[in-house]
Amino acid sequence: MRQQRGFNLMELMVAVTIIGIIVAVALPSYNSHMLNTRRTASAACVVELGQFMERVYTTSMSYAVDNGGVATVLPNTSCRNDLAVYYTMTLTTTPQTFTLTATPIGSQAKDTTCGVLTLNQAGTRTAAGSATAAKVRECW
Repeated sequence: MRQQRGFNLMELMVAVTIIGIIVAVALPSYNSHMLNTRRTASAACVVELGQFMERVYTTSMSYAVDNGGVATVLPNTSCRNDLAVYYTMTLTTTPQTFTLTATPIGSQAKDTTCGVLTLNQAGTRTAAGSATAAKVRECW
């Protein structure tokens, strides 16, 4: 009698089933982790841009125009460039107020828990239109 080598079909099917179960559990967890990581990076970027806006105000006493007298635009920071595929950063200004908005796009649009993040000149943070302490803690 010859000794057989390799796997039989049953052993192969058990291995494929185990791998399928592991992937089915791990993939949603990984995707959730990536959404949270990008959201955290976006929140940090919005805070950095808020600090930029405060520097504009201290030099020109207006959020709407910089020291050279031209309309204020957001700088091309590395965080904005890194997150450009996942978030659109916008700025709305008046001479005495500003609102920074990070709107999720692309695959990040699946982040329905927190959605749009905003920050204004008073330091008020909102997520998904809510400024409640619990929502801000969860999303920022």
